[in-house]
Amino acid sequence: MNISKFVAPEIIFGQGSLSQIGESAARIGASKVFLVSDEDVINAGWVEQALHYLHAVGLETEIYSSLTSNPKDFEVMEGAQRYLASGCDAIVAVGGGSPTDVAKAVAILASNGGELRDYEGINRISRPLPPMVIAPSTAGAGSEVSQFAIIVDTERKLKMSIISKSLVPDIAIVDPELLRTKDAKLAAATGMDALTHGIESYVSLAATPLTDIHACKAIQLIATNLRRAVADRQDMEANTNMAMASLTAGIAFSNAILGATHAMTHQVDGLLDQHHGEANASILPHVMEFNLPACPERFKHIAWSLGKDVRNTSVEEGARLAIEGIRELIADIGLAKGLGDMGLREEFIPLLSRNALNDACLVTNPRNATVEDIEMIFRKAM
Repeated sequence: MNISKFVAPEIIFGQGSLSQIGESAARIGASKVFLVSDEDVINAGWVEQALHYLHAVGLETEIYSSLTSNPKDFEVMEGAQRYLASGCDAIVAVGGGSPTDVAKAVAILASNGGELRDYEGINRISRPLPPMVIAPSTAGAGSEVSQFAIIVDTERKLKMSIISKSLVPDIAIVDPELLRTKDAKLAAATGMDALTHGIESYVSLAATPLTDIHACKAIQLIATNLRRAVADRQDMEANTNMAMASLTAGIAFSNAILGATHAMTHQVDGLLDQHHGEANASILPHVMEFNLPACPERFKHIAWSLGKDVRNTSVEEGARLAIEGIRELIADIGLAKGLGDMGLREEFIPLLSRNALNDACLVTNPRNATVEDIEMIFRKAM
């Protein structure tokens, strides 16, 4: 019998659920909250709302928002110092993947000490973390339910993957209302990130029946709602479905891990400070072509989840329709750029490829990849 583990936090979902953030923080034992966010979320008014709900239940707060779209190790170090100096005893994040990843990384350093690279890889956190509540403002990262924290190592110019069940937040609050204030380009990029999570977790070597349910549901939701969400940012039905898609994809990849696309985009993001979802859009179709021989039946099912008619097709024909469907979606949402358009130069490819070999996400890719294979994929994605 195969034995697998499946972890997920308590989840509060629905329009208006941000109102539960104060009660949730109090319920996990907070008295003073370290609230991590970014300037865009603050300007949109969501932090002000969160503060209202936190103060309404008698909690003190300390705000930390000195972070960028691809969060850096020195930003985490500053945040950990601020956390310890402020006397906080819990962490709340309101924002996209960046505030969430910073919140988790701050929790690591505040409770375990050392440097972030000490925790790179899988299960290297030994001491309990402060309790955490996460409220995402984008439909993409899935960090509110995952055991991942992804932070740029500025010295090595790559993204570190820190993976531990300790990083699964206590409570995730997913309020689709927060998506309304993000522009179309960000909606496209974050949606592409969620789609990559769904696809990579479905073909992962660590996939299980439980992760498959979430991965396939995410793919279906994104295929039918991402175009609408990009076209009309006030379409709350599309936003709600995309919030659910990001959530379910996050649950899937947190438990099944990912694959070569993320192993490669982590290197691109660290070097170019490019939005993660845009890098995924450039690389994913080429990784799918590479992986297809290892699991064609799964790719055929992905094609069906994308809405392709796979009746009367062979397994390989159906599998290739999945790649066709992804390329069509990428073009429709305006992300059909190559890595060369993003600033990647040929001379960087050997180093990025070697670094990708050491990324934890590559371990569960369905097809073994050599450094030469990764270099080939990078060049196709240019």
